[in-house]
Amino acid sequence: MTSVQASDALGLLRQLAVIPAPSHHEERRATFVRDWLRAAGATHMEIDDVKNVVCQLGPADVDRFVVFSAHTDVVFPDTDPLPLHEDAEKIYAPGVGDDTANLCALLLATRELIAHPEALPRSCGVLVVANSCEEGLGNLDGTKALYRRYAGQIVEHVAFDLYLPQCISCAVGSHRYRITCHTQGGHSLRDYGRPNAIEVLCNLVEDLYGNGRPWGAEPFPDDEGATQNVGVISGGTSVNAIPAEASMLYEYRSASELMLQNLASRLRGTIQKHSHFDGTLELQCIGERPGNGRVDQVALEALAARAGEVITRVTGQEPDQSPASTDVNVPLSLGIPAVCVGAVRGGLLHTRDEWVEKASLEDGCRVAHDIMFGELARL
Repeated sequence: MTSVQASDALGLLRQLAVIPAPSHHEERRATFVRDWLRAAGATHMEIDDVKNVVCQLGPADVDRFVVFSAHTDVVFPDTDPLPLHEDAEKIYAPGVGDDTANLCALLLATRELIAHPEALPRSCGVLVVANSCEEGLGNLDGTKALYRRYAGQIVEHVAFDLYLPQCISCAVGSHRYRITCHTQGGHSLRDYGRPNAIEVLCNLVEDLYGNGRPWGAEPFPDDEGATQNVGVISGGTSVNAIPAEASMLYEYRSASELMLQNLASRLRGTIQKHSHFDGTLELQCIGERPGNGRVDQVALEALAARAGEVITRVTGQEPDQSPASTDVNVPLSLGIPAVCVGAVRGGLLHTRDEWVEKASLEDGCRVAHDIMFGELARL
């Protein structure tokens, strides 16, 4: 196979990185990807109902598929073209590394597959997916929809996301909630003593974090890598009005699906203990990323080892196998061997100053190319 040149990746990155793609609104980037694949020679592809670009390669009459994917969405809500600038060493844009550069690596490796159909297996199909809704409250909806559509047919999944030398085969799951407090409210002087919605939430937060536990809640677990976060609190009307409504966004994370369920029970129990006042507490689940399911550990470790060997051979670095939350949470939760590999070097992800090291694009494209061709050669 011919080497993918860094200039090809950089040119494609410059085009893709300026296209806005908020979660659930990736249509412009999806259209670009579909048209790019068509120009590369792909014939069997579509944009599905959730804005995934799904490109099928190999035999059409099969019921087993290997998936290679990268997500199209970015964390930023912009609908105008995203700002991009560069210097001699780096290219800067919101979302340029997470996940645009990885998407470029996927596309360029796919172009090589299209040009070399003899590399495609005869007994298994290949799905190249530029999926939607990986970020934030996208809730992995793109990948979840893919697995509903191809239920029971996907045997392996490699996603490209984050940075070299990451090689992730352990999913960090999460549950996300909006918790809203409703009270009567009133005047800060005349009605002093009525329940204050913000105070109720503050007491709830203190209890969730286990600082005082006035209602007897259990302390937050400090094992199995569980974390929690209150990210937003909002509400109230004025400095001299008792808030009648306030809400907060809350999440907890763990690589253990059992721990996630235990934390769900803990949250419900804590809210119940804080519900004895003249008002209401409303719990709304706004996001759920599954954790690890019952995956064949021999197959999973072998896949991760093969991907890690490519990373080491191309970059000279040992793979970073730290758990993370990515699109492969979905297949891992379903018992399907899956790994997420970074294909770029960069930093400041999820900020408007995000950057990618230009020189890393060649390594990243080679990693994606060699993993994809290597996995298909085994089938």
